[in-house]
Amino acid sequence: MKGVPIFLSLVVLGLASSIASASDPSPLQDFCVAVKDSEVESALFVNGKFCKNPKDVTANDFFFQGLDKPRDTSNPLGSNVTQLNVDKIAGLNTLGISLARIDYAPHGLNPPHIHPRGTEILVVIEGTLEVGFVTSNQDENRLFSKVLNKGDVFVFPVGLIHFQFNRGYTNAVAFAGLSSQNAGVITIANAVFDSDPRINPDVLTKAFQVDKNVIENLQKHSQNPGVVTIAKAVFGSDPRINPDVLTKAFQVDKNVIDYLQKQFWVDNNN
Repeated sequence: MKGVPIFLSLVVLGLASSIASASDPSPLQDFCVAVKDSEVESALFVNGKFCKNPKDVTANDFFFQGLDKPRDTSNPLGSNVTQLNVDKIAGLNTLGISLARIDYAPHGLNPPHIHPRGTEILVVIEGTLEVGFVTSNQDENRLFSKVLNKGDVFVFPVGLIHFQFNRGYTNAVAFAGLSSQNAGVITIANAVFDSDPRINPDVLTKAFQVDKNVIENLQKHSQNPGVVTIAKAVFGSDPRINPDVLTKAFQVDKNVIDYLQKQFWVDNNN
């Protein structure tokens, strides 16, 4: 019987180790500046990247210039995300952080998306943004939403669907910090309706409970550059996501969004 507590302790330690390894690992050296595979001779491979010889590292490996400049937002979504991850700043490798600048045209949208490997903290620099995230099925797809003004901050938990919408008539700018050197991005509309090759329309017709023509239209016109049921989380959240956000994200008529929200709202609240 004395062996049981020891066994349980080992199990707990094993679980703790697996949880800890689920995020970016802590570095065992001061830094590990990433280098391209083509530049590798006798480099060390750490966290998905080869490390530059520390003797060859310079200040430029930790530097990026030009984040003060506005980005082009002349696209269907009216937004532009400039990501500063390990692919842009090699010195971020193993450090577990990254940064992004998001520019929004009037009524521009950073559409519903997830970061599978990082929590996000967003601060508004200019303008007014409507932001929100939707919880998992286990938490009944609750929507946490807020209107942010200059200087306001909001947090998006790792792996949850979230968005930002410029409610104003002027440009808006925000900066986002992420808890990973490469948090990843999965844009919901892209992933569901613009995959390569396309998902069988019969699958999406049943998932979204709409006519097949609606799905084929969404797949044809998709223009958008965790375990959560997408249809329920996006269209059946409580309270509902602003229809203007989803109309712009999915590039469809507002009546389609109204119909989908009505269908999934009923399903989620019965």
